[in-house]
Amino acid sequence: MQYKVLFLALAICTTTVKLNAQEATGHGKIVAKVIDAQTNETVPFATAVILNRKTKAVVKGAQTDINGNLLMTGLPNGAFTFKISYVGYQTMVRDSVSLSDIIREINLGTIKMKTAKGTVLNEVAITAQKSTMTMGVDKKVFSVDQSLVSEGGSASDLLQNVPSVQADIDGNVSLRGSSGVRVLIDGKPSLIAGGNVAQILQSIPASSIESVELITNPSAKYDAEGQSGIINIVLKKNKKLGLNGNVALTAGNRDNYNANTSLSFQNSKVNLYGNYSYRYGNRIGGGYNNITYLNPSFATAFADQNTDSRSNDKGHNVKAGIDYTLTDKDVISFSGGFNIRDNDKTDFININQLGAGYNPLELSRRTNTNLGSGGSYDLNLDYSHKFANPKQEITFNGSFSDGTNDNYQTYNTDIFNQNGMDVTLLPTLSRNDGKGTNRNYNIQADYTMPIGDAGKFEAGYRSQIRYADNNIFADNFNHLTGDYEVDFSLTNNFDSKDQVHALYANYQNQIKNFGYQVGLRAEDATLDTRLGMYQNSSSLSYTPGKVDYTRLYPSIYLTQKLKSEQQVQLSYSRRVNRPRPWDTNPFLDVSDPLNYRQGNPNLRPEDVHAFELSYSKFWKKITFISTAYVRQTNDVIQRVRTEPDENGITTSTPRNLTKELSSGLELIGRVDVSKAWNFTANANLYQTDINGVPEFGIVDNSGFTWNANLTNNFVLPYNITLQIKGDYRAKQVMAQGTRNAMYGIDAGAKYDFKDKKSSLSFNIRDIFNTKRWSMTTETESSIVDFKRYMQGTMGSLTYSYRFGKTTFNAKKAKKPEQQEMRSNEESF
Repeated sequence: MQYKVLFLALAICTTTVKLNAQEATGHGKIVAKVIDAQTNETVPFATAVILNRKTKAVVKGAQTDINGNLLMTGLPNGAFTFKISYVGYQTMVRDSVSLSDIIREINLGTIKMKTAKGTVLNEVAITAQKSTMTMGVDKKVFSVDQSLVSEGGSASDLLQNVPSVQADIDGNVSLRGSSGVRVLIDGKPSLIAGGNVAQILQSIPASSIESVELITNPSAKYDAEGQSGIINIVLKKNKKLGLNGNVALTAGNRDNYNANTSLSFQNSKVNLYGNYSYRYGNRIGGGYNNITYLNPSFATAFADQNTDSRSNDKGHNVKAGIDYTLTDKDVISFSGGFNIRDNDKTDFININQLGAGYNPLELSRRTNTNLGSGGSYDLNLDYSHKFANPKQEITFNGSFSDGTNDNYQTYNTDIFNQNGMDVTLLPTLSRNDGKGTNRNYNIQADYTMPIGDAGKFEAGYRSQIRYADNNIFADNFNHLTGDYEVDFSLTNNFDSKDQVHALYANYQNQIKNFGYQVGLRAEDATLDTRLGMYQNSSSLSYTPGKVDYTRLYPSIYLTQKLKSEQQVQLSYSRRVNRPRPWDTNPFLDVSDPLNYRQGNPNLRPEDVHAFELSYSKFWKKITFISTAYVRQTNDVIQRVRTEPDENGITTSTPRNLTKELSSGLELIGRVDVSKAWNFTANANLYQTDINGVPEFGIVDNSGFTWNANLTNNFVLPYNITLQIKGDYRAKQVMAQGTRNAMYGIDAGAKYDFKDKKSSLSFNIRDIFNTKRWSMTTETESSIVDFKRYMQGTMGSLTYSYRFGKTTFNAKKAKKPEQQEMRSNEESF
């Protein structure tokens, strides 16, 4: 199947590529440098064309190199119009460009491209919505600060609106159907909730996020961790000159509230910024977990569980920093973040254990409560120095973060029927008090040096060390003594020290329209663990563990720029997926009375080899990106369910299986149908093959699946914008079963007041209440049907107010040549 997918992608590339631009010959030359007007970063692969001023026919085209340098040669004599464009930027136009035997070379200097579309008119404020998607050499950047359907929600809600990304009911994130993805906040791991990605995303309001970067096949410059790639969530950091700020308040049904405010001041020397957000969210949920035991050696043949859940999340997030320009070549920055969170959850579970004839053996009710709290902070110091050549730069970063995570759990079980007879028994009372601390250190240095006209060499070093200390104290209530007694089987201690030291080197260059980048990253990783358990009431007995390895991670990118704004790229990288902290923690989670969960401290990291072949084409109103990929994962980690014990209880533990092969085709397209309507569509079709492991009772399994989403944006009269988003996930195979299909529809609308400083938006997520996570797990001894939902239909109303310098005022007389300019073009 994977080869068919590659052939399909090749067919798309070969049938779509049309080399239809007319080549012209001559001795003229145009040179320029293209940069982002806001960030001053270079814009690689921007497309430039010159047109005959009279006939408007295209005379010749060219593209900037990796460093934003433009060189157009072989131009004939004549009068031309020069245009340069790139997806996500405003087209820049120079109407009068003349070449002759006397003037053979024109240097246009530095061209600053603006990310917003504006209409060139007499004395107007140029304001426009920036592009939702831009392409980098090795990443896609999605601007999400204008996502209407996720306003008032969390980062988890927002990520579900980003192409290629999915989030399940527990907030676990997957990229292209793979859960082995590295999630970063501002380029660094977060310690919120002890590094639990699901809780991190739930605690961050969507309103505090600027953009999401998807790096599906990272180069050697990036951390090698993450099976399917990296998702980097970039928090807002105001960069406007002067004093600026904004406030946003959200209220939703079921007492859901958000508040977000930011303030910044910037002049030629200092950029001072701060953000604060508060989230108060109630979620309701439920579902069932039904077990059919096959030929059991015990009386129970069926076990049905029905759950009703209530969850309350509260969180404060603060981020502040200062950038200070020491000289025109040196900038020093200091920033810090602080998070406090509380999560209280209650599950009401009805448990029916039945015999072969569906006769009741034991009927019970159970109440699980979890009082969760925690806090974390991080400190960052950055320094950058540019040399005489501004493309030569060295940067340093040092960061430290510290966090705590506490969970107090109680389990109250009431048995009210045995063998069909009502009974009155004293309830079973159990408690678990879990406390965890985490501490991270990070040191990093990166150096960039230009080589020749288009070459660039990068090298760097990074060390990261993470400490974790987790303790569980468990006890049970003794009705005879009236006291709680320690449960030594569940009371334990688990410490870990995870360190990774890395060196990398990258070299990239461009020969005409062909670009290449090769890199190598070397990492030395060590995970030291120490498990303390009670054999009896005596002291803890400690068992050490160690997983260490040194690996080389190469990466290769080959990029061919074609005519008519087309590009083909072939890439390869080797990566690693290190076990998540909760996957290595051997504490036994008994919150589900019939399905225990436990970590595995002996997990080996996954070894990942990823290949991608992508093709992109940019028309006037259409952006199209297609990527065929093959990913082989050795020592793949998946949760494996054990056979039921004499009480019908199974235990789910992550294990290293042998190998998984995933291959697929991803399609992303944005279409500007008209000024009033644009949409972004994404589809991912892929095949998964999992090798069987007889030791765990797992047979070979394979299957084809797909997912898709469509986001429509409408600009309506009276300053109203509308967004409608739908997504669908087809049935997917797992190591021991299948995950069932799911779909949902969200919608949002926004009204901008005439003052252009305030707005009111309303959205509804999961309009038809259809988002249900369900799966079927099969082993030789049992079949488990599982379904859960959380949240249901959610509506929210948001008011936003912006103050300060929020627009760019252009007071210029309109030139004659600007009369025919389109709304997304500007003269320079």
